[in-house]
Amino acid sequence: IREMVIFAPQNVIMDPPFTKLDILSCRNLMIYLGPELQKKLLPLFHYSLSPGGILFLGSAETIGSFTDLFAPIDAKSRLYRRSIVSQRLGDVEFPTRLQPAVVGTAAEEQKPQPSAANLQALADQLLLHRYTPAAVFMNGKGDIVYINGRTGKYLEPAAGKANWNIFAMARDGLRHEIAGAMQRARQQDAPVIVPGIKLEGNGQPHYVTLIVEAIDAPDALAGMFVAVFRDEAPPPARSGAGRRSAAAANLAELEAEAQNLREQLQTTREEMQSSQEELKSANEELQSTNEELQSTNEELTTSKEEMQSLNEELQTVNAELQSKVEDLSRASNDMKNLLNSTDIAIVFLDNALHVRRFTNSATRIIKLIPGDVGRPLTDIVSELSYPKFHEDAQEVLRTLVFSEKEVATRDGKGWFLVRIMPYRTSENVIDGVVITFVDVTKGKNMEGQLREALAQRGGSPV
Repeated sequence: IREMVIFAPQNVIMDPPFTKLDILSCRNLMIYLGPELQKKLLPLFHYSLSPGGILFLGSAETIGSFTDLFAPIDAKSRLYRRSIVSQRLGDVEFPTRLQPAVVGTAAEEQKPQPSAANLQALADQLLLHRYTPAAVFMNGKGDIVYINGRTGKYLEPAAGKANWNIFAMARDGLRHEIAGAMQRARQQDAPVIVPGIKLEGNGQPHYVTLIVEAIDAPDALAGMFVAVFRDEAPPPARSGAGRRSAAAANLAELEAEAQNLREQLQTTREEMQSSQEELKSANEELQSTNEELQSTNEELTTSKEEMQSLNEELQTVNAELQSKVEDLSRASNDMKNLLNSTDIAIVFLDNALHVRRFTNSATRIIKLIPGDVGRPLTDIVSELSYPKFHEDAQEVLRTLVFSEKEVATRDGKGWFLVRIMPYRTSENVIDGVVITFVDVTKGKNMEGQLREALAQRGGSPV
C-alpha cells in the first residue's frame, strides 16, 4: 500500500495545489480558518478535483455558498461531488511562495573572469606556501577545521577510525603542551608561547616552539583557536657549571609552572563548586517545572475529555437541529400544498405591508411573481378596482379590526370578496396582515338577474 501512496507535506495556504484528484479529504481544518480564507480554499478544491470528484469535509464544515461548485451526495456525512462548472482562472486564487530576490543580473553572472593573473595574489600565495609556519585552526574541543602548511612532523593520524581531533593526532611530548596552552589562551588576551618542546621523530630529536592564540575576530572564526608550530635549533652542549646553572634555571621554571598550575587548579575547583551549585539550583527548577508540566498535562487531559464530551453533545444537538429543520421543511411544503390546493387567493403581508407569501391563485388577481417577495403592495398592479386597498390594510393593521368588502374588477365582469385580517403569531403577536380574495361573481350575477326578474313582475327586491 505504501508503494501506491505518495506521502508529502502540503500547505493548502502556501503550496501550489495538486490536480486531477478523484477524492479530496480535508476534515476539521477549515473550522480553524476565517471566512475569507474558506472562500478562497473551496474554489481551489474545485480546481484540484477531476470532474465528478469527491470532496469529504468534517462534520462541522460545509461548502457554504458554493452550491454551484459542489453538489451534496450525503449532506449529513459531508460528502460532496464536484459539479461540472468551468471556473475562470481569475476566480481561483492560487497560493504562491515568496521567491528570494535574484542577486545580480545575468550579465553579471556571465561576466568573464580576467585572464591576467594578479601579481600580488600570486606572490601572497607563494609566501603562504613556502615561508608561513605550519598551523592548524581548531574549535574549543580541539577538532581541526583547517590545516596550513606541512604538519607531518607535529601531527600524525591516530590508528583506527579516522579522528581529526588535535589531541588524538599530536605527537608525544606535544599533546599536553597544546592542552595547557589552550587553557591559558582562554584566560588571557595575548598568545601563549611555549618554547623548547622536544619531539622524537625518525630517531632524531628536534625542537619546536608552540604558539596558541584564541581568536575573537572576524566573527566567522570567533571562538576558535590557532596553533602555530615553529622549528628551532637544538640547544648547545653546556659544561658542568653551565649544566648546573641550566638545571637550576629549569628547576625555577618548573617551580613557577607548578605554582601556576596550583593556582589554576584552585580556580578550577572554585569554578566547579560554583557550577555544582548552579546545577543543583537548575535541577530543583527542572523538578519544579516537571511537576508543573505534569499538572498541566493532567489539566489538558481533563480538558480534552470535557471537549470530547462537549463535541458529542454538539453532534447530538446538531442532529436534533437537522431533524427539526427537515420537519420544518416538510411542514412548510405541506402548508404550501395546502394553501395551493384550496384554490383561494391569499396574500401575506408583513408590518410594513410588504409581500411575504402568496398562493398561486392570487397571481390571477394581483400581478405577482416569485421575485416580488419583499416588495411593497403599492408597487404591484392589481386587477381590482379598489383604490383604498392600501389604506384599508393600514387601518386593519392599526385597529386590528378585520375588513370585508365586495370589490369589482376593472373591466366590471368579476366580483371578489376582499377580507383583510391581522396576522397573529403563535405568541399572539401581530406580524402583518392576511388578505383573502373569494370569487363572488356568480352570486352577484344571480343577484342581478333576480333583481331584474322582480322588477319586471313589479315586485320589490329583497
